Amino acid sequence: MGHFQAEGRKPAGDAPDRVMLSRLWSALGGKPEIADRVELSGEGSLASVFAVSDFAAAAIATAGLALAEWTAARTGSVPPLRVDRRLASLWFSFSIAPQGWDLPAVWDAIAGDYPTADGWIRLHTNAAAHRAAALSVLGAATEDGLDRAAVAARVAGWRADELEAAIVAAGGCAAAMMSLDQWAEHPQGRAVMAEPLMRMDLGGGARASASGFDAARPLAGLRVLDLTRVLAGPVATRFLAGFGADVLRIDPPGWDEGAIIPEVTPGKRCARLDLKQAGDRDRFAALLTDADVVVHGYRADALEALGLGADMRRALNPGLIDVSLDAYGWTGPWANRRGFDSLVQMSGGIAEAGMARARAERPVPLPVQALDHGAGYLLAAAAVRGLTMRHSHATGSRWRTSLARVGGFVAGWPQGPVAHPIGKPEPDDYAPAVEQTAWGPMRRLRPALSLGGAAMHWDRPAGQLGTSAPEW
Repeated sequence: MGHFQAEGRKPAGDAPDRVMLSRLWSALGGKPEIADRVELSGEGSLASVFAVSDFAAAAIATAGLALAEWTAARTGSVPPLRVDRRLASLWFSFSIAPQGWDLPAVWDAIAGDYPTADGWIRLHTNAAAHRAAALSVLGAATEDGLDRAAVAARVAGWRADELEAAIVAAGGCAAAMMSLDQWAEHPQGRAVMAEPLMRMDLGGGARASASGFDAARPLAGLRVLDLTRVLAGPVATRFLAGFGADVLRIDPPGWDEGAIIPEVTPGKRCARLDLKQAGDRDRFAALLTDADVVVHGYRADALEALGLGADMRRALNPGLIDVSLDAYGWTGPWANRRGFDSLVQMSGGIAEAGMARARAERPVPLPVQALDHGAGYLLAAAAVRGLTMRHSHATGSRWRTSLARVGGFVAGWPQGPVAHPIGKPEPDDYAPAVEQTAWGPMRRLRPALSLGGAAMHWDRPAGQLGTSAPEW
């Protein structure tokens, strides 16, 4: 079916969050009139070179609109929908407040931005394999225990693009800093910005939706297979679980995400499968056959290489809603490159724009990982829109976006000085209930989204990876 057209000239006088919402909803093929039902409340913004708070409110509202549309398809009535701007901004960071314990470090000691001979580069070393790749290029084995100062000294002798290429070739993750203009002229920048913000393709017959429907838990009874990691995909499936979906997350043996796990696993069951092993692939295929939705964040060629490509997934389950994200886009020379939000901000010109605006001496990224979080809510919206289309037209669907394409959208919304800055969360921003987890008790932010009588909450607390069986 191709894609939907979303972006155009900003109407004069309209609030940015409202215009963003209209364009995001259009990018998903949503009917314009339903977007007028959203109430966007509150004031204040995160200080940023681009309009992150507007984007946060619009992205969460887009996911809410998809739920409202799904509810209307099942009940005949569109529920009222409201998004709180302050809470939306805070949800784009950590939503949890540990009570009497501390989160582990979010970043590896080597990860971060380094000056090179001709600019800046960011190394992403949170995964052990990515750390080993970077250090191997820099002439050190992981057991050598290089500290940041030693890494910085070695990085300083490289050109940024040459070091980036060497680390990527070694299987690692790095990004040289480019400006917005440089990214616009780069082959990958041109390729990704020629892609739609969200691509959707229809195909496959579908079984009927379950007969029962509870407007208080609009996704109850629906099965979501979660093949995602840091951070956009887990945000998407956390949202789906928050409205009742049965989310089963699958990770490979040994994978961990540290501080991110208690942030993104409430409501989910978390299992492990090694998809490189035939028996585990068979188990996954059986799970996929009975799923309503699959969300995955692998590189574009990863599942194909395992014999689980898009055609195979559709053959196993013609009515599947297949939702996916990659880092740098689905076309162009970097289509299969590993990447994360912080790297895409460096490649795509966002960190350089922040540096220029602040007149700083080093890269200035967005105040939150807005590409990850925003993409997560768009993935969730795509999943729910897919459910509505399956219910109405008896068809499966496939949806795709990328961090780089989302970054291109955000970079189209410059922001001036902030009159009412949104600071850190206050005690009243958190829900009163205490979530008892394996790490300890914690409180979670109050939901930014209000949808009629459907309250976002999770049926089980956040949990460790690999603690459930790989079964529905």
